[in-house]
Amino acid sequence: MELVSSSRSTLSSCSRLVAPSRSSSTTASAAARRHGKRLLCVLGGDRNGKLKIGKRAALALLLATPTLSLPFSAHAKTKTINPYDERRLLQQNKKIQEANRAPDDFPNFIREGFQVKVVTPDNYITRDSGLIYEDVKVGTGDCPKDGQQVIFHYVGYNESGRRIDSTYIQGSPAKIRLGNKSLVPGFEEGIRDMKPGGKRRLIIPPELGPPVGPSTFFSAKQFEVFDVELLSVQDCQRRTIAFYSDVVCT
Repeated sequence: MELVSSSRSTLSSCSRLVAPSRSSSTTASAAARRHGKRLLCVLGGDRNGKLKIGKRAALALLLATPTLSLPFSAHAKTKTINPYDERRLLQQNKKIQEANRAPDDFPNFIREGFQVKVVTPDNYITRDSGLIYEDVKVGTGDCPKDGQQVIFHYVGYNESGRRIDSTYIQGSPAKIRLGNKSLVPGFEEGIRDMKPGGKRRLIIPPELGPPVGPSTFFSAKQFEVFDVELLSVQDCQRRTIAFYSDVVCT
């Protein structure tokens, strides 16, 4: 199974996995645009405007709240879809995935508007956070900790099974230090308890997902699937020489 990203700099090739800045300043916005990232903004306004925004935010929160439907290994995001429509949508999704040459064991997504159901084999695990995963291969050794650098490969897919990123194609693995919030929440949560040599498929819900937009190839309000292979974990320490300081991981 394929899995992860790399780049000329430590983080440049992982830009699609890097969490967006929360700064709302003009300077931060310009910097984010230069790096192909999106900022999360809070709109202001008068009292009536705030009330409307509050209602919209409440509705969005309700729609984004994950629930779990245990039978048939289906992970529902909202109320149950009509059985007839569910079968029809499932067949449509499978045909699209086949056209995109998705892996044979790729999860199915039954989507109608904001209603989504993830259909997986019984061996997948769903966490309270909403992250769904399957261990394809369990590695050996210790799990990575904050401050350590993880070296990994990944392949990213959207709900349709279309490949949107791959470090295997790029030719080198990704290298990221944990604990500095440089990875999107779902990806970091999924790799934290992996061991070197392990392979895992992550199904990341929108609320734990990557930044969206044309520059990242990800779509808003969609699940993303990552096949991850953890190659190694390195210890890091700061090195200072005269006025120069950097972090070295070995």
